[in-house]
Amino acid sequence: MRRYSAFDPPEYLDWTADPELVAAFRRTLQNDVDRRALTDALDRGDWLSLYRDLLRTRLHDIGLKRWVKTGVISKAWLGTGEEAVTVGAVAALDPSRDVVCPMIRNAGSLHMMGVPLPDLFRGYLATPDSLSRGRDLHIGDLGRNVLQPVSHMGTNAQVMAGVALAFKSRGEPRVALTFVGDGATKTAAFHEGVNLAAVLGLPVVFVIQDNQVALGTRSEQHGAGRCADWAEAYGIASWLAEGNHVLDMYAATRLAADRCRSGEGPAIVVAETFRMGGHATHDEREARETFSPALFEAWGRRDPIGLFEAFLLEEGVEATALGQVESEVTAEMDRAADEALRSRKIVTSPESAQYDGFTTGDTLIGLKKRPI
Repeated sequence: MRRYSAFDPPEYLDWTADPELVAAFRRTLQNDVDRRALTDALDRGDWLSLYRDLLRTRLHDIGLKRWVKTGVISKAWLGTGEEAVTVGAVAALDPSRDVVCPMIRNAGSLHMMGVPLPDLFRGYLATPDSLSRGRDLHIGDLGRNVLQPVSHMGTNAQVMAGVALAFKSRGEPRVALTFVGDGATKTAAFHEGVNLAAVLGLPVVFVIQDNQVALGTRSEQHGAGRCADWAEAYGIASWLAEGNHVLDMYAATRLAADRCRSGEGPAIVVAETFRMGGHATHDEREARETFSPALFEAWGRRDPIGLFEAFLLEEGVEATALGQVESEVTAEMDRAADEALRSRKIVTSPESAQYDGFTTGDTLIGLKKRPI
């Protein structure tokens, strides 16, 4: 894909595929019989769909960073380098019945569940026609099975355990999925949610997004041991996945979701990845001071989009086909950003500040209700 000198991490600008990493990417697909069966079942159309969603996720971040640099917004929380975690995990679900509760860096979950692209940008602009009516940057759409996340880290684990409890109580073959950062695994809310899910055998998948840093604190500073060992403490099934490998993420999450759907209880998928930036756009320099340049360089070579592109080319997908997808996605993201900017002209009324959606009408903070 095209690289943007003003917005991409420096390690991505002159990116070329490392033959050893591409070979390792392919070997990962052969390491597990169950995962291999799932990835072997994917066809060219499935690959291009995943590629499209990876590009949308990256270009959404680039669009937000452009807004920061041009003064439209003050800062943005980006997931550059972690796109495959979101895309692979959500691709393993059934959007028509499963429910996702993303973190702010998993914005790709929204468009994959059918949320219109302009709404992703409107959330940052706090316009009255945004999904949250301008009240909160954390957005969701219950009508499309996306639960608005809670800002307090780890709390989503409790909330989604409750959603999964509703599924189990009704005998519905549905799965709840949420993302949890490695730092949030140290919160009481995370432990309470996972423990409840384990005790009651609830159909919920917890994707632990181990990007090695919580705010500006390295993982070895905020906890001992490995995130991969958490599941054993609760007695639930788990899968360790390469977070920069979209197909490995898809297969691991699909196995976890299928297990939940069959009534075998909750599951954890640990995605090992790395955030190629700061906690937000305002502290990227701090992030560069937190980790060594060598670590950024090593993970920069593992750009999840670049590695997947290299795999697709080896599989015979034409470069022109990839270029066409990129052109289409770039154009639609530009249109989405422009449409969102036009929403700033809407003048809101003082009455809109009231949270009337809690008690009246068919809305809940601007979100269409539907039974969970």
